[in-house]
Amino acid sequence: MATSEAVYRAIGEHDVVFRPDCPSRPILDQIADKWSMMVMAVLVEPRRFNEIKRRLEGITQRVLTQTLRRLERNGMVERRVLPTSPVGVEYSLTSLGESLREPFARLYDWTVANASEIQARQRDFDRRAPR
Repeated sequence: MATSEAVYRAIGEHDVVFRPDCPSRPILDQIADKWSMMVMAVLVEPRRFNEIKRRLEGITQRVLTQTLRRLERNGMVERRVLPTSPVGVEYSLTSLGESLREPFARLYDWTVANASEIQARQRDFDRRAPR
């Protein structure tokens, strides 16, 4: 049995992930957040704050700051103060953050491969939905 099948079976049998006190819930919430995923995708190499912000159209400074802090707290991102004047800060993925690169890539590939079908189904649903 593949690992994901075993995980889904365990979830179905025990409802562990769905309990409010399950430690996986806040972690899943963090790593499944769209901005977290995008920030981690941008960090293919160490980058400064403003470079990350420029690459993520639509993210506010406040949201980027919060996202980076949560990722740093969870051990996914490392923050390094640069000895420059003015002082600069650089962010990079830790080995733990790097370990998410492959699962994120699979999720992204799936999203791209299925985007047209999902959009078509959304349009069909919206046409059928009562207003």
